[in-house]
Amino acid sequence: MSEFETQVRACLADPGLTYRQRVQALAMLAENAVEPPVVSEACCLAQAKGVIHDMGEGNAPYRPRYVLPDYAAALARGSAHLELEAPTTLDDALTFLLAMYAGVPSITGYPVYLGDLDRLLEPFVGSAEHGVSDEALDAALTRFWRLIDRTMPDAFVHANLGPDDGRVVRSLLRVDRALRQVVPNLTLRVDPDSTPDDLLREAVLTTCADGKPHYVNDPMMRADLGEAYGVVSCYNSLPRGGGAHTLVRLDVSASVRFAGVGLHEWLDDVLPRHVALTAELMAARIRHLVEQTGFYDHDWLAREGLIARDRFTAMFGFYGIAEAVELLGVGRYGHEEPATALGHRIVARLAELVAATPMPYCEATGGHALLHAQSGIDSDFGVTAGARIPVGSEPPLYHHIRAVAPNHRHVPAGISDIFRFEPTVQSNPDAVVAVLRGAFAEGMRDVTFDVVGNGFVRITGFLVREKDVAGIAQDGRARHASSFLGAGSMANQRLAERVVKPAPIGDGVR
Repeated sequence: MSEFETQVRACLADPGLTYRQRVQALAMLAENAVEPPVVSEACCLAQAKGVIHDMGEGNAPYRPRYVLPDYAAALARGSAHLELEAPTTLDDALTFLLAMYAGVPSITGYPVYLGDLDRLLEPFVGSAEHGVSDEALDAALTRFWRLIDRTMPDAFVHANLGPDDGRVVRSLLRVDRALRQVVPNLTLRVDPDSTPDDLLREAVLTTCADGKPHYVNDPMMRADLGEAYGVVSCYNSLPRGGGAHTLVRLDVSASVRFAGVGLHEWLDDVLPRHVALTAELMAARIRHLVEQTGFYDHDWLAREGLIARDRFTAMFGFYGIAEAVELLGVGRYGHEEPATALGHRIVARLAELVAATPMPYCEATGGHALLHAQSGIDSDFGVTAGARIPVGSEPPLYHHIRAVAPNHRHVPAGISDIFRFEPTVQSNPDAVVAVLRGAFAEGMRDVTFDVVGNGFVRITGFLVREKDVAGIAQDGRARHASSFLGAGSMANQRLAERVVKPAPIGDGVR
């Protein structure tokens, strides 16, 4: 029996997989049976040495990694492909969106972007007195939320809210807090000028309950990506109406280890070469997707003008900054000033190199890729996500914020630093609101926190429930495919050892 047949038969009989998970695993086996896009020997060697990683996207890219359809246009015009007229009521709009989600491709097999739901749905709601009542709105959105979780059981499915206040955003925060699901993942865009404190307070209470939402500095993001952007999957910010063809990442620590040279030679010679090799792999994958598969010529989203190839870019990911700094002999990143400053210097240098490297079919971002602090995968071991401070050594809150914030301006496609709070934080949400505002004022682009004891763990950008991870340990099964990835990350990256920060008091910082 060939190795391929052995793998197929093992998948067919795997008792831990649902039917849908089995189909997806079989599809990946088929894709990987073909040869990957051709790259140079140097690029192959860098992959073999673990310097460059293709994120397991598969050998033959036939769909973009992340797709952000223009749901507003679809709701306004209707869809010939879906055979649905433009909706006129809230129920019709929710049904339209659920039908549309089923046809949105991504690397996970599920849609990674559900749209800016409050903006999309607010026109169908009206006032509580003359439109949909609060009770009816919560009931409708509860059914909608449950259907998303039950039909798209993957925690990379992601919805956006904010920055403005409204009935839908408040209802969805209430519903999410009540249901305590890992799906959908949530981002709240925050604009200091338009997002009121009491809306932020509602969001903080929801995060205390179930680990969501994640918070984005909306003015900073709009300055880099324009008004039409979305946050998808794991802290990935991308043009709306487009997305990302691919995401390939560079292990900066492996680059240092592989080269075995001093700081200056590595910065001046090795890092540019490894950036170029990473870009070579990205370009090969993009050309396969665009030129060989013709995805953007025939997919229904493109034919109906809901995505456009010139709204797509590519994501250049990096990770292992903390370990790279230590290998270069400068000290402990996040704790010692020279080491932290070197981390900032490396991120800034990566941004310069990526911006200067042409990338095919990336007109949406000036013909180059977007830099992204990749937040890790389940198989990472002994290396820290993006530019985070290593798990178990996170400094006190204010020190932590000031150590990582300077990186954020260089990373338009998203960067994450996770703060873990003790459970009493929920008794003083206003202090967390002050922390969020302070972190954004300090220059942070993305802010995420989780809370000990609420049953949820923020993994990379997605969440798992602790009981689902325990279920995998017990019988090897999970309804959410992402729970398997979360279980691996919790073990390999020691996520339970994140330093727990005291609940902020007073001005939000202590």
